[in-house]
Amino acid sequence: MLADFIETIVKIIVVVVVLLTGFAYMTWFERRVIARLQVRIGPNRVGPEGLLQPLADGVKLFFKEDIIPAEADKVLYLLAPVLAVVPSLLAAAVLPFGPDITLFGRTIHLYIADINIALLYFLGLGSLGVYSVVLAGWASNNKYALLGGLRASAQMISYELAMGLSVLSIVMLAGSFSLVDIVNAQAGGRWFVLMQPLAFIIFIITMLAETKRAPFDLPEAEQELVAGFHTEYSGMKFALFYMGEYIGMIVISGVAVSLFLGGWRGPFAEQIPLLGVLYFFLKVALFMFFFVWMRATLPRLRYDRLMQLGWKVLLPLSLANVVITALAVVARDTGFFGLLG
Repeated sequence: MLADFIETIVKIIVVVVVLLTGFAYMTWFERRVIARLQVRIGPNRVGPEGLLQPLADGVKLFFKEDIIPAEADKVLYLLAPVLAVVPSLLAAAVLPFGPDITLFGRTIHLYIADINIALLYFLGLGSLGVYSVVLAGWASNNKYALLGGLRASAQMISYELAMGLSVLSIVMLAGSFSLVDIVNAQAGGRWFVLMQPLAFIIFIITMLAETKRAPFDLPEAEQELVAGFHTEYSGMKFALFYMGEYIGMIVISGVAVSLFLGGWRGPFAEQIPLLGVLYFFLKVALFMFFFVWMRATLPRLRYDRLMQLGWKVLLPLSLANVVITALAVVARDTGFFGLLG
């Protein structure tokens, strides 16, 4: 029991450190990639190739003056940034980032927890993370921030429905809500992206909307809302919102990799476990590049078109995909095609 407890604590520490480091250097990566795409240089002064820029930004924000508006609801105002980070960290607990390994005579699973409702757990925490934006907008007592919070809540409701339905088609194919089981169901190169290309496209679009990334960054649209939900935040509380956003991007990319791209699976991954971990992180890195690429390429949507895309396009498509997948699974399990032959 003690050994299991120590193993779990070590895995939690490793995952948290990786996510926090990933958040810091994702800011550097995004600025450098966007600069290259726009024929600029990007951060290159602090450290070699600007690699110490995240540290400099952290020190700057730590010592920046921290202001709380006089008319703000102070409890909710302080709680909102915490709610931005904690759900993203908790969601990482169900990600399988490698095959089992054997160390010191013990079989170690490269995930923190394997629960049979892992996808429901992930979707629930994703919904909880949106509360941080809504509370930040309301507690700031700022009308621009409030509008940003309301946009976030409407956006979450609109796009989480389509995301849940796109995930449901994968659950029907794998027969489980567990991400570990879903990754195992893709053994032998049977990646679900090949069987469910429409669900993959819908999930990609909705993950951009759920993380409030361009072209779906309406809750913080600076042109019309100054800065949206975090207008009144400064210092480390401001940094926590971006920490939650970038950690959320990493985690949802890990979920997408596990659902559609075989997770950690790849050539010789079962024989060389560290190769499986490398495959997983390379696939996640591709999704992170995709996030940055979209931000540098696409303009922000108009709000009415954002809603129309969610309700009139993605939701009907995801419903149709679920029905077709259900019929295909029933036909497969009952041997319907064999009877026809």
